[in-house]
Amino acid sequence: MVVDSDSQNASRPTASTTATSPAQTALDQPITVLASSRAVLRGRLTEATIVISQNTGKITSIYHSVLPASSFPTRTPYTDYSPNMLMPGLVDAHVHLNEPGRTEWEGFWTGTQAAAFGGVTTVIDMPLNAIPPTTTVAAFGEKLRAAENQCWVDVGFYGGLIPGNTHELVPLVKRGVRGFKGFLTDSGVPEFPAVSAEDISLAMAALKDAPTTLMFHAEMIPPFADSVDDDVQISLPPLQPHGPLTSYSTFLASRPPSFETYAIAEILSLAHLAPELPLHIVHLSALEAIPLLREARAAGVKITAETCFHYLALAAESIPDGDTRHKCCPPIRGKNNQDRLWEELMLNPKEDSVLQTVVSDHSPCTPELKLLPTSIPGACGATAEAKQGKVGDFFSAWGGVSSVGLGLPILWTHGQERGISIEDIVRWCCKNTAKQVGLEHCKGDLRVGMDADVCVFDDAREWVLEGEGLKWKNRCSAYEGKRFCGKVVETWVRGRRVWGEAMGWAKEGPTGRRIVEERRA
Repeated sequence: MVVDSDSQNASRPTASTTATSPAQTALDQPITVLASSRAVLRGRLTEATIVISQNTGKITSIYHSVLPASSFPTRTPYTDYSPNMLMPGLVDAHVHLNEPGRTEWEGFWTGTQAAAFGGVTTVIDMPLNAIPPTTTVAAFGEKLRAAENQCWVDVGFYGGLIPGNTHELVPLVKRGVRGFKGFLTDSGVPEFPAVSAEDISLAMAALKDAPTTLMFHAEMIPPFADSVDDDVQISLPPLQPHGPLTSYSTFLASRPPSFETYAIAEILSLAHLAPELPLHIVHLSALEAIPLLREARAAGVKITAETCFHYLALAAESIPDGDTRHKCCPPIRGKNNQDRLWEELMLNPKEDSVLQTVVSDHSPCTPELKLLPTSIPGACGATAEAKQGKVGDFFSAWGGVSSVGLGLPILWTHGQERGISIEDIVRWCCKNTAKQVGLEHCKGDLRVGMDADVCVFDDAREWVLEGEGLKWKNRCSAYEGKRFCGKVVETWVRGRRVWGEAMGWAKEGPTGRRIVEERRA
């Protein structure tokens, strides 16, 4: 029998590995057993029987075959999910839950339910658009109190970098934030202003020896640009948009790839100030940025980047006029750009892709802020802005694509024709995202000693996103009405089934924990 057992010195098992019998394991502590003919273990698809401690929520043993229920004591909770897949729960490392302060946009309860519905077992909450943003220790305390008893999955937290809060950064690291995000352009909310090169330099000096990551929304207006982002509609020539404000092509032209490359060049020019501090570019959109990052990585700069589900699944050419559900920043670009992102993402791991992770950047708002025409799902009727003729105005609408919990079916559906495997998705959305936030010791993989975060995935199920499938507080998404292949049927967090198609939501309510352990690396 091939088995991983609960041992501090356990290595990858071989056919000669010996271990305690399943029956003996159950006598030692109460267990739950999950099995399938297809499971992703250590990045490889194989048969598996996974034994979970009910006391700790950790995986205690893994058998590399499907053992029958008779192998375990009577009354042991046991499910064979074959032919559905067992895979690690996804770690979505970029989610805006907006609580406290903007709970009409989203909140811990609804946002984490949407995550669980899609097999996401850990989300990392961005420091904005909550009020107050997570830029001080005091604000972090407010955030933690707001999250108490509301989380259906485990939730970690980022801190924010803004002008003047350098003295708060190291204390926030010690309180358990997983990293820091700063904007090089207007964030869209006044309480989270953009940072300058001087601000970044001060932050790098403060964090150069800290176990954290410094992340950036990398858009920046070059010295000579024909745009000033979302304020262009009130600007004078030549800083005005060239076309109707309801046309997506007008919006796309207002945020060209040079915004991203200029910002990334600025960040790289400062990297020498903290050579050991990991840097990260959030939601990379422009293919033109890839060579810059590859060159920097080759030179030893510790920088990575993520891209988003919407950049891999949606293309500018298909966005109708006025459909502001697709507005986000950086923008969704053209099909050729999308193909290049996929090519980079699918490089062999040994080829050191610039893009290490894929995340949702779930950034919802109330429907009226999207200014949607009434013909588009999610529209809410007349608003003050609508009465001013701003219906469908890409420049006035709030930017953000709601998608937490949709990542797995999005990638599986759009990746099939590109030849991706379920192991690829696990690497991008489980293993690497856990590593990005310093949780690789307990999240992102199915192996002994890890949290028993499990996603049960029916990779053959076809379905359409509509109605009850939209679990966010505001049911407005660019993916509504789209057909997907692959559906999550159950989600387990630390050995507890929090949601399942047959049983619904766990009767004991939300049991997700707030991750506040200090990051190790």
